[in-house]
Amino acid sequence: MFRIALFAAAVGLLLTGAHKAAGQSSEYKVISVANGGVIKGTVKWSGPEPHPARLTITKDPQICDPDSHKTRDLERLIIGPQGGVANTVVFIKSISGGKAFDLPPERRSLDQHLCRYEPHILLVPERSTLQMKSSDATLHTIHMDGAATYNLPFPFQNQTVSRDMNTPGLVNLKCNGGHVWMNAEMFVAPHPYYAVTDENGAFVLTDVPPGEYELVAWHEGWQVLGQQSTFDVLTEKKVERPLFSEPRTWEKAVSVSDNATAVVNFVISAK
Repeated sequence: MFRIALFAAAVGLLLTGAHKAAGQSSEYKVISVANGGVIKGTVKWSGPEPHPARLTITKDPQICDPDSHKTRDLERLIIGPQGGVANTVVFIKSISGGKAFDLPPERRSLDQHLCRYEPHILLVPERSTLQMKSSDATLHTIHMDGAATYNLPFPFQNQTVSRDMNTPGLVNLKCNGGHVWMNAEMFVAPHPYYAVTDENGAFVLTDVPPGEYELVAWHEGWQVLGQQSTFDVLTEKKVERPLFSEPRTWEKAVSVSDNATAVVNFVISAK
């Protein structure tokens, strides 16, 4: 415990700066939305399903693997019984004004539980705060790169750490404490018209001002291209971390009418 506490004191709450991964400084304005419409739909998988990417649990098995599964699904592609693709981010590509931010609260905070990031996909409004903690009795770190760059240690259970997310765009999360299977993605959203598909691949955007829009379906990508050496800050040894393929996007035009529902369905595949 002394070593962990000493490590936390030495590393501290490091802020290594921030840079833009996507998006520009937001010009979004909150306005009264009269006769707003709804955009809803699904993201479905087509074709053979890839084998899920799994890694061997090589550290803290008593905490990370209490049921002795030996391996961990990397959660990069979740396809439901009816072919719906969960954890796809669907958003309006560009919108200047609309409703106030109402992104789901369960996607605006992060826990480290059983050596997993929960949730796997986060949505945090631009210029708001991300709350983070660890439920695990082991040292984790949250290393972020992209629109936010932090390296934060979590040596103590249930201790909350907060950081402001001021730059819109994509943020990649990983653990630098040797739990190389831990990964998550976060969108710092410049407007509230973002949604994450559920286990059925369904999404809904409400109170959309009538108009013409481009709707984007974004998926983090599911292929493991290989491994790359990275540094375990606790053991001071090199470990092998999975190297993922680039995210993929699909776009569709949508027309939103007064008090009407527009249906947009995406079909994605390995091709």
